This record gives sequence, C-alpha cells and structure tokens, in this order.
Amino acid sequence: MDKIRQETLKNWNEQIDQLSLKESIAWVLQHVEGKVVFSTSFGIEDQVITHYLEPHYDSVELFTLDTGRQFNETYEVFQKTQSKYPNLNIKTYYPEETDIQEYYSKSGVNGFYNSIEERKQCCFIRKVKPLNKALDGASVWITGLRAEQSANRETMQFLEWDADHQLIKFNPLLLFTLEEVEAEVDQYNIPINSLYKKGYLSIGCAPCTRAIEPGEDFRAGRWWWENGKKECGLHIHTDQNN
Repeated sequence: MDKIRQETLKNWNEQIDQLSLKESIAWVLQHVEGKVVFSTSFGIEDQVITHYLEPHYDSVELFTLDTGRQFNETYEVFQKTQSKYPNLNIKTYYPEETDIQEYYSKSGVNGFYNSIEERKQCCFIRKVKPLNKALDGASVWITGLRAEQSANRETMQFLEWDADHQLIKFNPLLLFTLEEVEAEVDQYNIPINSLYKKGYLSIGCAPCTRAIEPGEDFRAGRWWWENGKKECGLHIHTDQNN
C-alpha cells in the first residue's frame, strides 16, 4: 500500500473509531468517494447491516451470491428481508453454468469433499468469480466481518485496503461481539436465518455447513472435515502495509 493511502486510511479509522454503527456508516458514505456496495449472505451480521443501511438504499448497491447449493432457510430469510424492507433491492450473482459443468465432469457433483484443492476450486467457481463481477467498479465494499470471528480476522481495521480487489473494505461491525449483534436483532426485530438458533452460527452452502457443538469455534461448522483456517477466498486478509 502506498504511504499516502495508508495515512488516509489511518486518519479515517481514527475519525470513525468512536462513532456508533449508524454514525460510522453515514460517515463513510459521506466522506469516501466512489461506488459503494454491500455483500450479504443473510447471516446475522449482514442482516444487522442491511437494517442500518435502510436510509441509504439509494446510495449503496446491495448484492448476494447464489451459489446454487444453499439451504432453503437462506432463501426464506431473503424473502422475509425483502418483505420487511420494501425499498430494498438486492442484486443476485450466480456462478457460470459452464464452470459448474466442467467441475462436475472433472470432480463430481460433491467433489469438494475429496480434497482441500477441489473444495477451494468449488468455492472459486461458486463464490469468488461471481464476487469479482459484483465488485467490478466499486470503490468501497461493506462487509459483516467481526474481529472475534476467527484468529486471522483479529488484525482487521474498520477501513482497510483490499489489494486483491483494489478497493476499500469497510467492516462496520468490526468490534461487535456476537451478543451485541444478537441484541440489535432483538431490539429491531430483524429477520434472521432460522438455522441460526439451531447452532448454525456461520451459514454457507448446505453440503459444507453443519451446526457447531458447545465450545467449538465460531466457524467450526464450515468445511468441518478440513483442518486449518476456515476461509473460502472471499475475505483473505492481507498485510495493511503491502
């Protein structure tokens, strides 16, 4: 990252450090130029952000990635969200049919269980490529990431430079605890995925997600047959100074 951009982001982070969630979103939309997008997977964090973006729906492009392997409960909360926020428009991005056909031919319909490499390839086809399309031309990408979700997210900032996508990533819920997120849901009657209260704290594709057991890590239910970091490639945190 060049020194000027690094200093700018440092200054902006200091500006919003003490602001509320509502205030920080308004500040970023007022002070950071360019196209702003928000990616939602309809997880509990994303639902809270969708609620707080309601006054700004005209200023932010909301989108979701339909991988084709999602839980029906995810589509149900999608519908409930549209009903609660009638002015909401969520654009949907899908994987390329030819990519899916090639993957099935080479690895099989559930080839992602065979190896980490084949799982990552499936994530690339179903998530990363559609995401790249969705982020095309964007200057700011709003996410629902929180620092306590996993160890490799603890060094994040509210505003940080995403070198892979050449844009600013904004993490408004960065310092929220899960209990604080749940409190927002309760206070504003925000619809959430019905699987959440069944132990699915991190919900992805149906074949790759299970409920977590008491005491397990937040993301233990994602790709549970693998060891190591549980990421699909959408949010790979890189050094701020690179």
